[in-house]
Amino acid sequence: MTEKIFILHGLLLIQYVYQASAISEQSVKAEAAVPILTLSPPEGNTTFLDGTTWCVALPDVEETALQRALDWACGPGSVDCGYIERGRECYEPNTLLSHASFAFNSYYQQNGNNDIACNFGGVAYVTTHNPSHGICRFLVSSE
Repeated sequence: MTEKIFILHGLLLIQYVYQASAISEQSVKAEAAVPILTLSPPEGNTTFLDGTTWCVALPDVEETALQRALDWACGPGSVDCGYIERGRECYEPNTLLSHASFAFNSYYQQNGNNDIACNFGGVAYVTTHNPSHGICRFLVSSE
C-alpha cells in the first residue's frame, strides 16, 4: 500500500507541474490560483453506506481547466480513454463534461478511491450517484 501511495503522490506532483506550466501561459482568476487542500484517508477506499463511489467532473467550471484535466488523465494519468472515442460505448453524449467524468472516474477507481485521486485541480468531486448511462458503464473498484 505504501508503494501505491508513493506512486500516487508522484503522479499528483506531475499533475501539479503540468497544471502550473499551463496556468503560466494564460491569465486566470485570482480565486482559481488558490491551491485547494484535499486531505485523503491514510489508506483504503472512501466509501459510503453501500461502499460505492464515483468521481465525476463538476458541471460549472471553466472548459479550459476541464480540458487540461482530461488531457492529463488520458496522458500522464494513464487512463484508457478509448471508451470515449467516436463510435465507442461512452462517446455519447459527446460533451467535455461527460468525457471528463468518464476519464476522472477511471483514474479514481484505478488509484484506490482516495479523495486525492478525484481532485484534478478542483474540477471533480466524489459522488454516490452512479453516472453510468445507456451502454456506457463507469468503472467501480473491486477493492
